[in-house]
Amino acid sequence: MSTKRTSKSRDPQPLWADHASIRVGISSCLLGEQVRWDGGHKRDRFLTDVLDDYVEWVPVCPEFEVGMGIPREPVRLVSSGRSTRMIGVDTKHDWTAEMRTWARRRVRDLRAMDLCGFVFKKGSPSCGMERVKVYVKSGHPARQGSGLFASELMERFTNLPVEEEGRLNDAKLRENFIERLFAYRRLLSLFEGRWRIGGLVAFHTRHKLQLLAHSPKGYERLGRLVARSKGMTRAEVRAKYENLFMAALAEKATRPRHVNVLQHCIGYFRKELDGVARAELQEVVNDYRAGVVPLVVPVTMVAHYVRMLSVEYLADQVYLQPHPKELMLRNHA
Repeated sequence: MSTKRTSKSRDPQPLWADHASIRVGISSCLLGEQVRWDGGHKRDRFLTDVLDDYVEWVPVCPEFEVGMGIPREPVRLVSSGRSTRMIGVDTKHDWTAEMRTWARRRVRDLRAMDLCGFVFKKGSPSCGMERVKVYVKSGHPARQGSGLFASELMERFTNLPVEEEGRLNDAKLRENFIERLFAYRRLLSLFEGRWRIGGLVAFHTRHKLQLLAHSPKGYERLGRLVARSKGMTRAEVRAKYENLFMAALAEKATRPRHVNVLQHCIGYFRKELDGVARAELQEVVNDYRAGVVPLVVPVTMVAHYVRMLSVEYLADQVYLQPHPKELMLRNHA
C-alpha cells in the first residue's frame, strides 16, 4: 500500500530535484500507524513532520501483512545453529517460511515502484537493519541479526539507500542518508527511457563536486568508466555506474574534503573578486575548517557569488544544494 502526501510549494527547479516522485519505503509504525504487536506505534516526528513534505511514503508492516494480526503474539529471532528462525514468544509458532515467502513477493512488488530508499524500525525481528537480538537456547541474546524482511530487501536492492530511524538521530548519518535519497532519484531519472551517453556525461559533470566531497577515488573510478562507456552495452554501463556512484556517496563526506571542494569553488572567483571579498570568503572557509561555523555558512557564501558572478559551471553543481535547504541538514555539519 502507498500513502500520497501533499508537498508544500517550492522552487520549481532546485538542484536537488527532478520531476519525479521520491518514493521511500518505511516501516508503517514509524508513520504513526497502529500496527505493532501491542496495537501501538512508534511515530518518528522527523520523518512525519519534516521529511514528509519531500517524499511519498510507501508503508510496509511485514508482521501485519503476513497475517499475524493486531494485536498479536510478539515474535523473536532464534538461532537453531544452522539458521535463524522467526518464532512466536509464547506459542513457539515458526513463522520463518511464511515470512520469507511473503518478503520475496513484497520486495518484487516494491522493485516495480522505483523506490529511492527505505527507513526501517530499529531492533525489529522483521524490519531491523542490523544488531537485532538473536536468541539461543542458553545464555543471553546476541545483537547480531537482521530482520527477515530487511535482509531480503537489502539483498535484492544492493544500491538502495537504507537506514534505521534510531540512526537518523545522528546528524551526519541523517544527512548522508537523505543526500543519497535525492541522488538515487536523479540517477533513476537519468536511466529512464532511451538514455544517451551524453546524458550520462552531463550527469557526471553536475555531480563532480558532490562526489569529491564524499570519495575522490570514487569520482576517479566513475570518470574512467564514463570515458570508456562507448565500448560497452547500455546495461553494463548503467549497472557499473550505479554501483560505483552509490558506493561513493555512501562514504561519509568529511570536513577536509568539503574544504577542498570549497577551495576549488573559490578558484572560479579569484579574477572577479577584489582582495577584501576574497579574504572574507577565505576566512569563512577557514572558520569552517576549524569547526567554528557549520558547512551551511561557506556554502551559502559561495552560492551567493555564483549567482552574483553568473558562474555557469558552479551554478549547475548539485553540491551547492544536494537536498532541500529547509531540512537544514548542513546547519550541523
